[in-house]
Amino acid sequence: MNPPAPAPGLSEIGQIAITVGDVAKATEFYRDVLGVKFLFAAGPNLAFFAAGSVRLMLSTPQGAGEVGKNSILFFKVNDIAAAHAAIVARGAKNESEPHLIAKMSDHDLWISAVRDPEGNLIELMSEVRPAK
Repeated sequence: MNPPAPAPGLSEIGQIAITVGDVAKATEFYRDVLGVKFLFAAGPNLAFFAAGSVRLMLSTPQGAGEVGKNSILFFKVNDIAAAHAAIVARGAKNESEPHLIAKMSDHDLWISAVRDPEGNLIELMSEVRPAK
């Protein structure tokens, strides 16, 4: 008996869907408060953004998913204290201030969190390397 052919490998994430109750309100938050690049809207219930090479889709519940109970988005930032403060100043609800989460061999991992208007958790992460 021949072994099964290997399954094709997965690569990077192409798109993440976030379930929201009000796409227009969520679009304003992700575009204006978080500063994620808005790409386009597809009718009143879909909006798309570019978060680096990953596309973010905002959608109302489409037969599944519950508003505010989704996976956590993690955005990489260089200066976590400045990014967190700016996002909170623009209207995000502060969930946790920047704090050290782990000391790695070549960097310290810092995390902070905010919530969008629907209650979805958005984390900022920064890999802080020691000055040379």
